[in-house]
Amino acid sequence: MTTIPPVVPPLATTSPYARDLPPGAALDWLRAGWRDLATQPGLSLLYGLFVFLLSAGIVAGLVWLAWDYALFPAIAGFLVFAPALAIGLYAKSRALEQGEPVTLRAMLLPHALAGGQVLFTGALLCGVMLLWMRAAVILYALFFGLRPFPGLDHIAPMLFTTPIGLAMLVVGTLVGGLFAAFSFAISAFSIPMMLDRRVDALTAMGTSWALVWNNLPAMLVWGAIILLLFALSVATGFLGLIIVFPWLGHATWHGWRAVRTP
Repeated sequence: MTTIPPVVPPLATTSPYARDLPPGAALDWLRAGWRDLATQPGLSLLYGLFVFLLSAGIVAGLVWLAWDYALFPAIAGFLVFAPALAIGLYAKSRALEQGEPVTLRAMLLPHALAGGQVLFTGALLCGVMLLWMRAAVILYALFFGLRPFPGLDHIAPMLFTTPIGLAMLVVGTLVGGLFAAFSFAISAFSIPMMLDRRVDALTAMGTSWALVWNNLPAMLVWGAIILLLFALSVATGFLGLIIVFPWLGHATWHGWRAVRTP
């Protein structure tokens, strides 16, 4: 008697991704990222210099156009789009891992197995960043009405010494935290995943969300490290990005390798 094979194949009993990584795993990613940065450092630092010049140009443009009210949301929104901007650094780490030659051309024009899905993901992250910037402007209008933006010299006293300013800080922090958590979850591993595997954008972002949730202690430490290093970079007038951005970019690739099983 012949048996009829099942129409649907049985589900895999094990996940292809790691779960419950220890919190200290994020420090291992940093160490591995620094090794990649120190290997042919000129290419990584040149990449960081480009990001610095881009950031400084955007800030100067906002000030020149008198759009300084959007400056702080734009700086915060940079973290949303940064994972897509770092794809060339992931490509360098992948080449070093596979023993392939590293070139500037390969970093600027990386070959992603997911093809155009990477561009689609970058567009989605850019949309989230613009949505956050618009939400920040709306929050200002809800609390301060049609009052003109007082300028960078007077915004701190207005926020920290008035009841309305303090209320806006609380609400803005909560709203910004939701945007930050969502953006971090969908972008933490999605771009490296699409560089490494043939997968569509929505699947990559959904998988990234699951990986962040399933490794929450390590990812909370990783998020705190990113915020700290980015804050230090901003404190240096973005000059710190020349080193910090490539360092975090290389480390992100090793984070992906830590959660990915062969």
